[in-house]
Amino acid sequence: MNLRSTAFFLGRLVMLVAVAELAPLVCSLCYREWADARAFGVSAMLAAILGAALILCGRRTEAYRREGILIVAGSWILASILGAIPYLLTATISSPVDALFESASGFTTTGASVMANIEAAGRGILFWRCFTQWLGGMGIVVLFVALLPELGPGARFLYKMEVPGPSAEALQPRIHDTAKILWKIYLALTATQTILLSLAGMDLYDALTHTFSTLSTGGFSPRNASVAAFDSPLIEIIIVVFMFLAGANFSLYFRVWDQRGWNLLKDAEFRIYLGIALAASTIVSWDLMRHRAYEGFVEASRHGIFQVVSLSTTTGFASTDFDTWPVLSRIILVVLMFIGGCAGSTAGSMKVMRMVIGIKSAIREVRLIFSPNTVLSIFVGGRRVPDTVVRSVSGFFILYISIWALGALALSIGGPDLITTATASAATIGNIGPGLRAVGPTANFAFFGSFDKLLMVVLMWIGRLEVYAIAALFMRSFWRP
Repeated sequence: MNLRSTAFFLGRLVMLVAVAELAPLVCSLCYREWADARAFGVSAMLAAILGAALILCGRRTEAYRREGILIVAGSWILASILGAIPYLLTATISSPVDALFESASGFTTTGASVMANIEAAGRGILFWRCFTQWLGGMGIVVLFVALLPELGPGARFLYKMEVPGPSAEALQPRIHDTAKILWKIYLALTATQTILLSLAGMDLYDALTHTFSTLSTGGFSPRNASVAAFDSPLIEIIIVVFMFLAGANFSLYFRVWDQRGWNLLKDAEFRIYLGIALAASTIVSWDLMRHRAYEGFVEASRHGIFQVVSLSTTTGFASTDFDTWPVLSRIILVVLMFIGGCAGSTAGSMKVMRMVIGIKSAIREVRLIFSPNTVLSIFVGGRRVPDTVVRSVSGFFILYISIWALGALALSIGGPDLITTATASAATIGNIGPGLRAVGPTANFAFFGSFDKLLMVVLMWIGRLEVYAIAALFMRSFWRP
C-alpha cells in the first residue's frame, strides 16, 4: 500500500473541507455573528494547515484498490472530525464526543442530533449543520473526483466506492465527466427547490437550509419542530417531491435529458421505488383514518404521505410526531427504514435494487431445490444481473443485518428499552435520523453515554460507506505489504 499517495489525496480532500467552511463564515458575517465568524475562520485555517501537511508528506501517484478504500474511508472520518471543530469553537456543543456525533451525523446525512434547543444556536452554525449534509449527500469524494481530472485510473475505483448501490453506473467514459454531470444535476435541483420554497413563503435562509437537508436526504432543520414549524401544506408538498427525487437514481435524470423520449418509468428500480411509496402511503393514510389520528382524509393523507416519503428516502424530516401513530403505521415506517431509496441516490439504508436482487436470489434458491442442475439467471428490468453482483448483495445483507443487530445489542447494555435501541441502531446505520420511543421525531440522542455515541458514529460511517469499505479496514490482509 502506498501511504504517501493516500496522504496526498487525503490532504486535497481536507482542503475542500477548509474551503467549505468559508460558506458558514460568510453566513455568520451576514447575521453579524462576529464570534461565530471567527470560530469558522480558525476552523478553516486548522483544516487548511492539516491539508497542507498531508500534501507535503504525501506524493502524487496513482491510487489503486487499497489506497482507494483508505482514501474514501479516511475522507469521511477526517471530514467528521474537522466538521466538529466549529461546534466546539462556537460553544454550541461543549463535549467533543457530542460535537463529533453531530458532525458525523451531518456529513453522513444521518440527521440524528444531540442538540436539544436547535434554535438557540447561531445562524452560521445551523447553516453549517445543514451544509455538511448537502456536501455529504452527493459525496465529498464525488466532488473531489469532479474537480480533479488528474486522478487517473484511481478515479474510477474511488467513484465506485463512493456511489451507493450494488453497482455504480458511469454516464461518460471518463469518471471525471460522470462526477461533474452528477454534481450539475445536484446543483440544478438545489437551485430549483430553493426558489420554490422561497415562493412558498420561506425566507432565503430557511429555503436554503431545508433544501440542503432535503436533496441530501439528511433531515437536519434549523427549527426545533422541523418542517412542522411552518405548518404549510404547500411547503410540505414541495419537500415531498424533492425528497422523492433525491431518493431516485440521479443517473436517470441525465438519461431523461440526454435521450429524448426516455422517461423514468422505463427503469425497473424506479417503478418498484414508486410502487413502494404509493402502496405504503395508501396503507398508512388508511390506517391513520381508521384510528382517527387526524380529522378527515386530507390531514391523514398529508401526514401519511410526508412521513412515508421522508423515512423511505431516509431523510428523517418530521411533519408530526409519528411515534404516536397506530402500530401498523409504525411497523410500515420501520420496514421502509430498512429498504431505503434507489441505488445511485443520496438516500441511505439497503437500497431498493438490493432488496429486489435479494428476493429474486432467494426465490432462485427455492427453485433450485426441485431442479438442482438447472442454470437460472436473475433478471431485473430485462437485464441479467451478474453472479458477482448477486454474491455482493448476499454478503451485504449478512453484514448489514449482523452489524445492526450487534449495534442494537451493544446500545441496550446502557439501559434504554429494546425498541429505542433497535431503531437507534437502524437509524444510524441506515443514515435515517429519528427512530422510535426515546429517539423519536420529537426527541434526540443526547441521553446516550459517550461510548454509545461513538458506537453510533461508527455505525453512521459504516452505513454511509455501505459496509464493505469500513469492514475492509479490519481485515489483516488489507494491511499486508
